[in-house]
Amino acid sequence: MGPVASFNTVWFSLIGLLWAGYFVLEGFDFGVGILAPFLSKDDLDHRLFLNTIGPFWDGNEVWLLVAGGATFAAFPTWYAALFSGAYLALFVILVALIVRNVAFEFRSKRESLTWRRGWDIAHFVGSLLPALLWGVAFTDMIAGLDIVLPRGYVGGFLGLIHPVALLGGVASLVVFTFHGAVFLSLKTTGELQERARRAVKVLALPALVVVAATVAWVALIVSATVRPGTLPGVVPVTLGAVAIASIAISAWLVDRGKEGGGFLGAALAILLLTGAVFTELFPRVMVSSVSAANALTIWNAASADYTLRVMLIVAAVFTPFVLLYQGWTFWVFRQRLSRPGGDEIGKGDNIDTPVAGPSVSDMVGDSTGAPVSDILTS
Repeated sequence: MGPVASFNTVWFSLIGLLWAGYFVLEGFDFGVGILAPFLSKDDLDHRLFLNTIGPFWDGNEVWLLVAGGATFAAFPTWYAALFSGAYLALFVILVALIVRNVAFEFRSKRESLTWRRGWDIAHFVGSLLPALLWGVAFTDMIAGLDIVLPRGYVGGFLGLIHPVALLGGVASLVVFTFHGAVFLSLKTTGELQERARRAVKVLALPALVVVAATVAWVALIVSATVRPGTLPGVVPVTLGAVAIASIAISAWLVDRGKEGGGFLGAALAILLLTGAVFTELFPRVMVSSVSAANALTIWNAASADYTLRVMLIVAAVFTPFVLLYQGWTFWVFRQRLSRPGGDEIGKGDNIDTPVAGPSVSDMVGDSTGAPVSDILTS
């Protein structure tokens, strides 16, 4: 099988980090898209909520492309089993992401409220489905699928729909929505911020309950199966427990006006939950519910050692530039957004320009806001 300290292990860990980065960053995008129809009282509110993620959403999706590309190059058998067996489910996610992206671009092309509301519905659906289905997919991978080597996954679409996987999907949906509410509380002021804070309070308890239930159920399934060579079960369970605590702390910080700290807490929870998935998988990449011998591992699913070595060099050279660019983007667009005076503003006007409020001065956040100072051209 090869030593644990190998390029296979390094790339498995890097792919886990890429997925964690995608879920942390795209997670609040999904959350904002899901919450915007419920927190908006008119078209101007809706546009302002979308403007909070406007500068970030397309850059955040790059993490998904890199994660998929890295999986294809480093573990082609894993990629093939995933995309052949779960093709229909992944196709639904892809279509939802496309619809969501098109909604961003097309919403402002006409001033008709009917036009905009139609694209708002498309954006809501395009955010909700991936937020749900990613949780289903990753819960399936650790709970086990009908994998028979050398054929790969043989369970079909219905084989992906297990009760525990559906619970995992609900957990990811609620956590991403909670993350979006925390992000909105960080990026808005005034009444918009108060609505976001109320959403954080409402979502905190469901997020805690469904995450705890998912962690416990998966732990029971894992304990009842034979999985040789895996890490001690206490590792992923501990990561899940700390993630639950992070959600509670995040809600507590937002309630006390520390939105920046609350955002970090929500991001940490998602990072830890993704870590729990990958530590539970290791050294496998997909668990077989048929027998342990049919599992795909970091050895039988990997590319040649030379390929992994060259990929690692390329990643070491270019990854810092990507991180610097994305950090720079968040710094440049760090302003909070405020609604201009008057509840009736924007009902018949072109309001597709973001409204800047005071900047977020530090990561522990300050909930106070100043009057709107300028209008930024989108």
